[in-house]
Amino acid sequence: MTFSKDFLWGGAIAANQAEGAWNVDGRGMSVADVASYRSDLSLDDYEGHVAISSDVVQKAMDDPTDKYYPKRRGIDFYHHYKEDLALFAEMGFKALRVSIAWSRIFPTGEEQEPNEKGLQFYDNLFKEMKKHNIEPIVTLSHYEMPLALSVKYNGWVERKVIDDFVRFSNVCFNRYKDYVKYWLTFNEIDSINRHPFTTAGIIPDKCPEGKEEEQVYQALHHQFVASALVTKDCHEIIPGSQVGCMLTKLTTYPNTCKPEDVEITLKKNLQNYFYADVQVFGEYPRLTLKKLERKGIHIQMEEGDLEILKENTVDYLSFSYYMSLTESVEDGLEKTAGNTVRGVKNPYLPATDWGWQIDPIGLKISLLELYDRYRLPLIIVENGMGAKDEVESDGSIHDDYRVKYFREHFRQMKEAVEEGVELFGYTSWGPIDIISAGTSQMSKRYGFIYVDQDDDGNGTLERTRKDSFYWYKKVIESNGEDLD
Repeated sequence: MTFSKDFLWGGAIAANQAEGAWNVDGRGMSVADVASYRSDLSLDDYEGHVAISSDVVQKAMDDPTDKYYPKRRGIDFYHHYKEDLALFAEMGFKALRVSIAWSRIFPTGEEQEPNEKGLQFYDNLFKEMKKHNIEPIVTLSHYEMPLALSVKYNGWVERKVIDDFVRFSNVCFNRYKDYVKYWLTFNEIDSINRHPFTTAGIIPDKCPEGKEEEQVYQALHHQFVASALVTKDCHEIIPGSQVGCMLTKLTTYPNTCKPEDVEITLKKNLQNYFYADVQVFGEYPRLTLKKLERKGIHIQMEEGDLEILKENTVDYLSFSYYMSLTESVEDGLEKTAGNTVRGVKNPYLPATDWGWQIDPIGLKISLLELYDRYRLPLIIVENGMGAKDEVESDGSIHDDYRVKYFREHFRQMKEAVEEGVELFGYTSWGPIDIISAGTSQMSKRYGFIYVDQDDDGNGTLERTRKDSFYWYKKVIESNGEDLD
């Protein structure tokens, strides 16, 4: 048998894309509530989901509806969680990765006492998961920090936010210590350089002119310190707990064997590793420090920061993997989309409806690279494909393309484990259709379970099993041995 008998098969969702109930039971606004989508404009023409400014934020704060803000409504997991967990249990889930909405616990992030109704929701959620023998893997910060901290302090640029996050995290550790063993600090912490508002609450026009990149790295440093501090606290509050970091694995190949292409690709991959390096090894890589020095970027560190990082490293590494990219020094080459990035198109790979190139072997390469570099237990916490699903006249959804995607990726996972990689779990993104993180669309569907809702929020929210639902159930039952 390839996978261990206690291998954690399951799925992953995020509060800001699934829960909805954005103004219910005392929850405050989060940065996700600003993410907008309008189906009357093409994605090429409409940049509201990424072009953040003080005016955009204020406009969203003044709008009391969810008409143009799909993440405010999600799929109403807040009220459907029992139904959804029952479906996950039917598939045989061993684990479910979820996130705790910070602004549901501390509406502005600065309260000294938590919102009890928010805490109670997660009490109920974890109790229901335990009833179904589903292990929670909980992310503390998944693109949903309180919007008030963004507006008041420009998010993580201000060091004070560390204390707010530590207070929030410790409340979670103490409240849920009997239910949660596996924790993650920041989702795709590396994404701060791609979408600083979503990841760290940074509003670009609030940064001093010419200092935008420096402020991103300052905010990142504060997140590194916060991650180390709460890792220490978690270990003390919950004996036997495991705390991991989370990396967007942006596996990149040279477009050619031209040495210049190889060099630029190497540097791109080293930049991707940097974020995990700090949390696994407990120090900034020398090459990164020299690069920042050459660019004139100064990170303000307090006395003791480097010791905090060194003494409180993570127990395991989690990562997302959706596609691979290629890189070249040549101009004018055709580019294609990826997970919040663009890269040179690889002529050897097919692509999803959204242009993300499908590369199962890239997952094996990623597993080998990460395990060789870090020598820590690994878990894949996001992997999947967004597609346009069609509902047949009889209500069925035949998504053989999704089955093919997962089958080929699981085969590569098996090969990596057989070659010695220590992989202890896999959670697909997302096992039920949810609002897209990048485009705020509903039509970009990842799930094994179909949710009746369109991009404008119309629909009954009825849940329907797709063909892939039954296939994944079979995979879990066989512990990954039956992939036919």
